[in-house]
Amino acid sequence: MQERMSVDEFGHTIKDKGWVVFPSALEKHFINALRSDCLKWIDICQDMQIKNGVNTQGDGTAHHCLGANDSIDRYIDMHLFHPYISHYFHEQPYICHSLTPIGGFPDVNTYVHKLHRDVRTFIPGYPLKLNMLVMCDDFTKENGTLVLSGSHTSDQPPDEKEFEKHHERIVAPAGSVLLFNSLLWHQGALITGDKPRVALTVGYSRAWVKPHMDYARMLGDDYGATLSPLTRQVLGYNARVPVSLDEWYRPLEKRLYNANQG
Repeated sequence: MQERMSVDEFGHTIKDKGWVVFPSALEKHFINALRSDCLKWIDICQDMQIKNGVNTQGDGTAHHCLGANDSIDRYIDMHLFHPYISHYFHEQPYICHSLTPIGGFPDVNTYVHKLHRDVRTFIPGYPLKLNMLVMCDDFTKENGTLVLSGSHTSDQPPDEKEFEKHHERIVAPAGSVLLFNSLLWHQGALITGDKPRVALTVGYSRAWVKPHMDYARMLGDDYGATLSPLTRQVLGYNARVPVSLDEWYRPLEKRLYNANQG
């Protein structure tokens, strides 16, 4: 693993470019387990998509894949990038907003291959959400994600010609991690050949922003009781919304929404 940049350097770079890559951040044995578990969850979610009539064959992605006590759970609990994420959110509490394994299967065209940004609310200079992409396979000049540096500072999308001319491709070995401002315009590469390019994407947001999944309620109190204080925070156990008067009227130390969550 390579020596990482300082938190201050990270802050300046992501403010200017909108993205930062940490090369070879994870050991090979762990990234192999993460890759296997991502593909396992994609199979599970494919069955769910077909069963519920979302599509007829799955879309090569999975969502909200926590609670199996596998390598994805362990990765979230590692908090390898907590100093950088905390700095990005001005040292304020943050939560996991979304979690999506992506298969990167050859010749599959899904929503991730469209030019897009991952948050629609534009507040100039205010970090609302942060994306993380964990590379479970090599990202190369053929299959790396495309990004447009600096595009997170504009409320207008780039036109296709501008993106085609000025985009950069993320190239890094398996085990590398990309952090980027969720306002950054980017596009997944269409995969060719016969091998998938697997990745795990995680979204983080301010604690008061409604996540895509209520992880604390999905995982339950028993699961939450096993977690470290930081993991409880990240999985939303400190920012839950009461659903009854009994849950609302609780002593300070038992409240579902803590006072420091924003």
